[in-house]
Amino acid sequence: MTPGNGYPGTPLLLIGSFLVGSCMGSFFNVLIHRLPREESIVRPGSRCPSCGRSIPPWENVPLLSYLFLRGRCSGCGGRISLRYPGVEALTGAGYAILAYLDGFGFPLLRDLVLFSFLVPITFIDIDHRIIPDELSLAGLAAGLLLSFLPGGDWKGSLLGGVLGGGILYATAFAYEKVTGREGMGGGDVKLIAMIGAFLGWKGALLTIFGGSILGVAGGVVAMRKGTEGLKTAIPFGPYLCAAALIARFLGGAFWSALG
Repeated sequence: MTPGNGYPGTPLLLIGSFLVGSCMGSFFNVLIHRLPREESIVRPGSRCPSCGRSIPPWENVPLLSYLFLRGRCSGCGGRISLRYPGVEALTGAGYAILAYLDGFGFPLLRDLVLFSFLVPITFIDIDHRIIPDELSLAGLAAGLLLSFLPGGDWKGSLLGGVLGGGILYATAFAYEKVTGREGMGGGDVKLIAMIGAFLGWKGALLTIFGGSILGVAGGVVAMRKGTEGLKTAIPFGPYLCAAALIARFLGGAFWSALG
């Protein structure tokens, strides 16, 4: 799959994509907070993490509410984490960038869905070192289903999921047998299977390759800052998510350069 297969991104599409993305980012904040705690994402409604006060709709407008409230709860005055508007802004910007690169069409739909899984997965893995099955397996199913839409490749999607997940599983299995300790969790295996369902086998391979390079770089930084040396644990999911986006938009050029 290559970007830019739809109608060119118009200013209205870009603005609309940003607004929808920021609203989705608000929902992703709920997922990031509640899924690792095995809480319902529906009830109760949004509450202040400091005092437990219910947040009314007019105080829950993406980005704007944070600015109007000056980053504090109107009830208890407790600080609202910058994470909340940050995720909203990141998702809004991501949606707009994807709309600009893809234009209006089915490739944009597939990329928006993929990105919508990658954002909460990234932050949950950073915070808790886990990747919930509710996201990775749902994303795997979504990638397979969307591959049947015009421009998709269901065979490539199926192969990408199987090959990507299989390679990472084999790598994790071999590492554990050699070293006697777990190198990566099953969540990473399911994540790359999900990515492969969206990007195909070439995208899955490039994601594993790119994620490994990014992971090594991040690991070196973490080891220098930490005290556990080679035993320093780092979440691999965020690097795979970043590599997946790189593979999506630069993968074609990469494989073309190889011949």
